[in-house]
Amino acid sequence: MKPTHKLLFALCTTLVLAFIYYSSGKLHQLVWGQKPLYDKQGFLLQLDTKLPPELIYKYGNLSEGMCKPGYAAAKMTVIYPKFKKSAPMFLDRNFKLLAKASKYLPPFGIRTQERIIDSILTATKNYGLGKALDSLSCKRCIIVGNGGILFNKSLGSRIDDYDVVVRLNEAPVNGYSKDVGTKTTMRITYPEGAIQRLEKYEKDSLFVLSAFKPLDFKWLKQMVFKEKLRGTEGFWKSVAQYVPRKQTEIRILNPYFIKEASFQFIGLPFNNGLMGKGNIPTLGTVAITMALHNCDEVAVAGFGYNLNMPNTPLHYYEGVKMSAIKESWTHNIAEEKKFLRKLVKANVITDLTNGI
Repeated sequence: MKPTHKLLFALCTTLVLAFIYYSSGKLHQLVWGQKPLYDKQGFLLQLDTKLPPELIYKYGNLSEGMCKPGYAAAKMTVIYPKFKKSAPMFLDRNFKLLAKASKYLPPFGIRTQERIIDSILTATKNYGLGKALDSLSCKRCIIVGNGGILFNKSLGSRIDDYDVVVRLNEAPVNGYSKDVGTKTTMRITYPEGAIQRLEKYEKDSLFVLSAFKPLDFKWLKQMVFKEKLRGTEGFWKSVAQYVPRKQTEIRILNPYFIKEASFQFIGLPFNNGLMGKGNIPTLGTVAITMALHNCDEVAVAGFGYNLNMPNTPLHYYEGVKMSAIKESWTHNIAEEKKFLRKLVKANVITDLTNGI
């Protein structure tokens, strides 16, 4: 037999054996009734921190510490094949074309609020992170939660090292910089969570509204145009009367992230697309969802409540204890934690405080 014929024969034999092995594996699954490969939400059942071959080839040769372009989305797609990266961070003047948001009422969309949103966006004029950050070819983002787990961790310098630092609601920076850093790229909030004392605001950061009800858009419009606050009856607590930000420093978070986190990622009750009992994700999970779509690498710090330690601090900036947590009407913390643990276990996100 000629050498070329021997090579072809060996190659064919290898292919046949490989096919038989693959087919027998499929048959074995059918015969023994093994569990499906994906859970009911569409996540891979066997989560693994190891990179698949195609990602090893793409990222394996990068120097340690270098930003990995597209890494978070690539890893997310491995464990959740339905993931689609394209979803703008903030609403812009083309927001009416966003089919994912246009068909739902707040908080899952913008239906019925188009006119007031258009008025706000006409005034703000800017719809990105800013020229310097928007021009980066690779962005490393961190979502800083408000959990007491941050206290005395001395993570401030590590947090400040990220390109984009996202903070939530009124969580302070001054006086806590050793643990939480000094840098704030954006502060995502809703009216009831916004900082009320003007001196607590950072000098340079974007003010980002995550709207949960129509009244939130009305409130933002009054903040943008520096109008006297009116019609506060629908808020569940007092709200800020004034936001010390220029119009060009105010943004509206794409509500698609609330919808995706609720129904696709966590599997909360759909409730005909309306806000209902236990079907609203926490702001932290909404921010993480946003980052998966818009950042190349994603980290978190200050996430996770250990209810088995009732005397530990609930938040890093106040004395309220963990025991103060009550069952939430709007959130399902248990199901949310399952989702976040999937992300950490598969190394889609990095948890600096190991609280998730």
